Amino acid sequence: MAQPERIAVLGAGSWGTTFAKVLADAGNDVALWARRPQVAQEINETRRNGSYLPGIELPERLRATDDAAEAVHAAEVVVLAVPSQTLRENLAGWQPLLPPEATLVSLAKGVELSTLKRMSQVVGEVADVPMEQVAVVSGPNLAKEIAAGQPTATVVACPDEERAVALQKACFTPYFRPYTNTDMVGIEISGACKNVIALACGIAAGLGFGHNTMSSLITRGLAETTRLGVALGADPMTFAGLAGLGDLVATCSSPLSRNRTFGERLGSGETLAQAQEAAHGQVSEGVKSCSSIRQLADRHGVEMPITDVVHRVCHEGLEPGPATAELLGRERKAE
Repeated sequence: MAQPERIAVLGAGSWGTTFAKVLADAGNDVALWARRPQVAQEINETRRNGSYLPGIELPERLRATDDAAEAVHAAEVVVLAVPSQTLRENLAGWQPLLPPEATLVSLAKGVELSTLKRMSQVVGEVADVPMEQVAVVSGPNLAKEIAAGQPTATVVACPDEERAVALQKACFTPYFRPYTNTDMVGIEISGACKNVIALACGIAAGLGFGHNTMSSLITRGLAETTRLGVALGADPMTFAGLAGLGDLVATCSSPLSRNRTFGERLGSGETLAQAQEAAHGQVSEGVKSCSSIRQLADRHGVEMPITDVVHRVCHEGLEPGPATAELLGRERKAE
């Protein structure tokens, strides 16, 4: 399969706009769909998306539109850059517009609340396409750093290796190095769970804890993520890679991480509503995914204590201080 020449990106938030920039920098003609007409107009007239990527100049090969039909027309690849819990609703509206042979790429990282499905499963079901036509991109993907051209690596996963290689070529730039993988389960479980562990790290930071605590949460978070992934059929080695450990470290450590920042607000004493208001509409995926991941773990008999505590802090009123004490007071056992 040849490298695509025309690509649509549906969603002009920070990561959608950044990935559209990567694709354009890699030599593709990119149509970026924005929900708000004024965002599309700003991008086309000023080469900026000031709401999400202030100060970043966007390439000429990237054109924006608020018309989804125009964006996807004749596209060989359609990238879905909307939050995980709204993917189904959005995709249902776009499905009649999609070119039948296009590769559908999910950038969302989460597990759907109502069905406990991974994002690729939602895409395949709603778009009514074989799973070989669906791909995901995951890794250390802090949008502002990538948009600024800072070097990073990522993973392009697809059951069809030929499609994965074509997408790899389509987003390869001097600053963005994609690797291919066929383990969709491991890649997506890593991407969903790391947001929850980042919330835990943020809560710990808000409580005043330091690097030892963060390191412990990241390490034990990786362990419980791996347990769930393996129970679902993932390759254990995936969790040691870019989409596993790599994304986990970036998301748990950086102030650019929405989940880490959101957790820090909770740890410092803000309520869920106050933290959401302070986020100014930016979605912290882990707040909702902690519930669906916990349900998925229960379904498969997998112990995920950090995820369980984060869910209870976010949705059951558990205070962050007692939550930390509960984790530390768990039964002693071998690592």
